[in-house]
Amino acid sequence: MRVKKRTKSSRFRGSHSHGRGFKKKARGSGHRGGFGMAGTGKRADQKKTMILNLPEKYFGKSKTLRRGRVAPKLKEINLDQISKDKTDFKGFKILSRGSPFDKMKVTASAASKSAIEKVKKVGGEIILE
Repeated sequence: MRVKKRTKSSRFRGSHSHGRGFKKKARGSGHRGGFGMAGTGKRADQKKTMILNLPEKYFGKSKTLRRGRVAPKLKEINLDQISKDKTDFKGFKILSRGSPFDKMKVTASAASKSAIEKVKKVGGEIILE
């Protein structure tokens, strides 16, 4: 069994085309078609085997490559929907439609500025977590 395989470039030494087909094609960089991965579109048959064997996905968009962090989507609730007995609204954003009936202390994930002002006018508070 052969341990070290001869390099391809050493095998082509002395041949006219040096493995590039027609003799004129070996001159200059015009035959190459660009630098690096240039010409590797969806239908680039000559380089498709290189692309398909890459460890990462080459074609299409990926949602994981977004910049920054995506804020979790919160459910929305208005002031006129909040009752006296329930005060815990984690996972909700409180919006300012309606008016608070009386003084209340509510915990929520988010709240609009106008909702906070309305509750403060009545004498209550919204605690954001």
